[in-house]
Amino acid sequence: MTSLNKIPMFSKEDYDNWKIRMQAHLFARDDDMWYVITDGPMKILKVNTSAAISEGEPQMVEKPRAEWTNKDKKKVNLDNVAKDILYKTLDKNMFNKIKTCSTAKEIWEKLTQLCEGNDQTKENKLTVVIQMFGNAKMKSGETMAEFDERFSTIICELIALGKIYTNREIALKGVKNSCNRRC
Repeated sequence: MTSLNKIPMFSKEDYDNWKIRMQAHLFARDDDMWYVITDGPMKILKVNTSAAISEGEPQMVEKPRAEWTNKDKKKVNLDNVAKDILYKTLDKNMFNKIKTCSTAKEIWEKLTQLCEGNDQTKENKLTVVIQMFGNAKMKSGETMAEFDERFSTIICELIALGKIYTNREIALKGVKNSCNRRC
Protein backbone atom coordinates (compact mmCIF):
# COMPACT_ATOMS: atom_id res chain seq x y z
CA MET A 1 0.00 0.00 0.00
CA THR A 2 1.45 3.38 -0.95
CA SER A 3 1.18 6.41 1.26
CA LEU A 4 -0.88 9.36 0.12
CA ASN A 5 1.92 11.60 1.38
CA LYS A 6 4.70 9.83 -0.54
CA ILE A 7 7.07 12.44 -1.92
CA PRO A 8 7.97 12.08 -5.62
CA MET A 9 11.70 11.31 -5.79
CA PHE A 10 13.79 13.61 -7.96
CA SER A 11 15.20 12.31 -11.21
CA LYS A 12 17.07 14.54 -13.62
CA GLU A 13 16.16 12.17 -16.46
CA ASP A 14 12.46 12.38 -15.55
CA TYR A 15 12.54 16.00 -14.40
CA ASP A 16 9.44 17.14 -16.32
CA ASN A 17 7.27 14.48 -14.68
CA TRP A 18 8.86 15.06 -11.26
CA LYS A 19 8.11 18.77 -11.56
CA ILE A 20 4.41 18.13 -12.24
CA ARG A 21 4.15 15.58 -9.42
CA MET A 22 6.00 17.81 -6.99
CA GLN A 23 3.76 20.77 -7.78
CA ALA A 24 0.70 18.62 -7.09
CA HIS A 25 2.28 17.26 -3.90
CA LEU A 26 3.06 20.73 -2.57
CA PHE A 27 -0.44 22.01 -3.38
CA ALA A 28 -1.92 18.96 -1.63
CA ARG A 29 0.12 19.63 1.51
CA ASP A 30 -1.13 23.22 1.80
CA ASP A 31 -2.94 25.54 -0.59
CA ASP A 32 -0.27 28.21 -0.11
CA MET A 33 2.75 25.88 -0.42
CA TRP A 34 3.15 26.37 -4.18
CA TYR A 35 3.12 30.16 -3.73
CA VAL A 36 6.12 29.83 -1.42
CA ILE A 37 7.91 28.14 -4.33
CA THR A 38 6.89 30.76 -6.91
CA ASP A 39 6.87 33.94 -4.79
CA GLY A 40 9.24 33.19 -1.91
CA PRO A 41 8.69 33.01 1.84
CA MET A 42 5.44 34.47 3.11
CA LYS A 43 5.46 37.76 4.95
CA ILE A 44 2.92 38.46 7.64
CA LEU A 45 1.46 41.92 7.13
CA LYS A 46 -0.84 44.18 9.05
CA VAL A 47 -2.45 47.56 8.44
CA ASN A 48 -0.16 50.45 9.32
CA THR A 49 -2.40 52.33 11.75
CA SER A 50 0.09 55.17 12.11
CA ALA A 51 -0.02 56.11 8.42
CA ALA A 52 -2.84 58.06 6.80
CA ILE A 53 -5.00 56.08 4.37
CA SER A 54 -4.44 57.38 0.85
CA GLU A 55 -6.73 56.68 -2.09
CA GLY A 56 -8.90 54.30 -0.08
CA GLU A 57 -6.24 51.62 0.47
CA PRO A 58 -4.48 51.21 3.79
CA GLN A 59 -0.70 50.92 3.86
CA MET A 60 0.56 47.50 4.92
CA VAL A 61 3.64 46.84 7.06
CA GLU A 62 5.23 43.64 8.34
CA LYS A 63 3.65 42.43 11.54
CA PRO A 64 6.18 42.12 14.39
CA ARG A 65 6.93 38.51 15.36
CA ALA A 66 5.61 39.13 18.88
CA GLU A 67 2.15 39.78 17.36
CA TRP A 68 2.04 36.63 15.22
CA THR A 69 -0.87 34.27 15.75
CA ASN A 70 -0.49 30.49 15.45
CA LYS A 71 -1.94 30.78 11.93
CA ASP A 72 0.71 33.42 11.07
CA LYS A 73 3.48 31.15 12.37
CA LYS A 74 2.19 28.27 10.28
CA LYS A 75 2.19 30.46 7.13
CA VAL A 76 5.73 31.71 7.77
CA ASN A 77 6.90 28.12 8.34
CA LEU A 78 5.67 26.99 4.91
CA ASP A 79 9.06 27.88 3.40
CA ASN A 80 10.80 25.57 5.88
CA VAL A 81 8.32 22.78 5.15
CA ALA A 82 8.78 23.22 1.39
CA LYS A 83 12.58 23.17 1.76
CA ASP A 84 12.33 19.99 3.86
CA ILE A 85 10.16 18.30 1.22
CA LEU A 86 12.53 19.31 -1.59
CA TYR A 87 15.59 18.16 0.37
CA LYS A 88 14.01 14.74 0.92
CA THR A 89 13.52 14.19 -2.81
CA LEU A 90 17.14 14.81 -3.77
CA ASP A 91 20.07 12.43 -3.94
CA LYS A 92 23.41 13.44 -2.36
CA ASN A 93 24.83 14.80 -5.62
CA MET A 94 21.86 17.06 -6.37
CA PHE A 95 21.55 18.12 -2.72
CA ASN A 96 25.17 19.31 -2.82
CA LYS A 97 24.29 21.54 -5.78
CA ILE A 98 21.43 23.32 -3.97
CA LYS A 99 22.44 23.23 -0.31
CA THR A 100 23.54 26.87 -0.30
CA CYS A 101 20.06 28.04 -1.36
CA SER A 102 18.29 29.75 1.52
CA THR A 103 14.65 29.52 0.40
CA ALA A 104 12.45 26.93 -1.28
CA LYS A 105 12.04 29.33 -4.19
CA GLU A 106 15.84 29.48 -4.68
CA ILE A 107 16.04 25.67 -4.54
CA TRP A 108 13.28 25.32 -7.15
CA GLU A 109 14.91 27.89 -9.43
CA LYS A 110 18.32 26.18 -9.11
CA LEU A 111 16.81 22.77 -9.93
CA THR A 112 15.04 24.31 -12.92
CA GLN A 113 18.28 25.87 -14.11
CA LEU A 114 20.20 22.61 -13.67
CA CYS A 115 17.60 20.46 -15.43
CA GLU A 116 16.11 22.75 -18.05
CA GLY A 117 19.15 24.87 -18.78
CA ASN A 118 19.17 28.43 -20.03
CA ASP A 119 17.03 29.82 -22.85
CA GLN A 120 19.51 28.67 -25.52
CA THR A 121 19.51 25.11 -24.13
CA LYS A 122 15.69 25.07 -24.07
CA GLU A 123 15.59 26.34 -27.65
CA ASN A 124 18.01 23.60 -28.74
CA LYS A 125 15.94 20.93 -26.98
CA LEU A 126 12.78 22.28 -28.61
CA THR A 127 14.39 22.15 -32.05
CA VAL A 128 15.39 18.52 -31.55
CA VAL A 129 11.94 17.48 -30.32
CA ILE A 130 10.20 19.36 -33.16
CA GLN A 131 12.40 17.36 -35.57
CA MET A 132 11.42 14.16 -33.73
CA PHE A 133 7.76 15.14 -34.16
CA GLY A 134 8.25 15.87 -37.85
CA ASN A 135 10.10 12.60 -38.44
CA ALA A 136 7.90 10.37 -36.26
CA LYS A 137 7.02 7.25 -38.22
CA MET A 138 5.92 3.82 -37.21
CA LYS A 139 8.92 1.48 -37.14
CA SER A 140 9.00 -1.92 -38.77
CA GLY A 141 7.53 -4.46 -36.36
CA GLU A 142 6.23 -1.75 -34.02
CA THR A 143 2.67 -2.18 -32.78
CA MET A 144 0.15 0.63 -32.89
CA ALA A 145 0.26 0.80 -29.08
CA GLU A 146 4.07 1.11 -29.09
CA PHE A 147 3.96 3.84 -31.72
CA ASP A 148 1.22 5.66 -29.80
CA GLU A 149 3.29 5.54 -26.60
CA ARG A 150 6.41 6.83 -28.36
CA PHE A 151 4.43 9.53 -30.17
CA SER A 152 2.70 10.60 -26.93
CA THR A 153 6.11 10.96 -25.26
CA ILE A 154 7.20 13.33 -28.02
CA ILE A 155 3.99 15.38 -27.64
CA CYS A 156 4.53 15.58 -23.86
CA GLU A 157 8.10 16.78 -24.38
CA LEU A 158 6.88 19.45 -26.80
CA ILE A 159 4.28 20.66 -24.31
CA ALA A 160 6.87 20.73 -21.51
CA LEU A 161 9.07 22.89 -23.74
CA GLY A 162 6.19 25.26 -24.50
CA LYS A 163 5.31 24.09 -28.02
CA ILE A 164 1.62 23.46 -28.47
CA TYR A 165 0.09 21.73 -31.46
CA THR A 166 -3.65 21.61 -32.00
CA ASN A 167 -5.40 18.26 -31.50
CA ARG A 168 -6.03 18.23 -35.25
CA GLU A 169 -2.32 18.65 -36.07
CA ILE A 170 -1.41 15.88 -33.64
CA ALA A 171 -4.10 13.55 -34.91
CA LEU A 172 -3.19 14.15 -38.54
CA LYS A 173 0.51 13.59 -37.88
CA GLY A 174 -0.11 10.45 -35.80
CA VAL A 175 -2.58 8.91 -38.24
CA LYS A 176 -0.48 9.78 -41.30
CA ASN A 177 2.69 8.31 -39.86
CA SER A 178 1.08 5.17 -38.49
CA CYS A 179 -0.73 4.57 -41.82
CA ASN A 180 2.47 5.05 -43.84
CA ARG A 181 3.79 1.90 -42.24
CA ARG A 182 0.56 -0.12 -42.06
CA CYS A 183 -1.21 0.84 -45.33
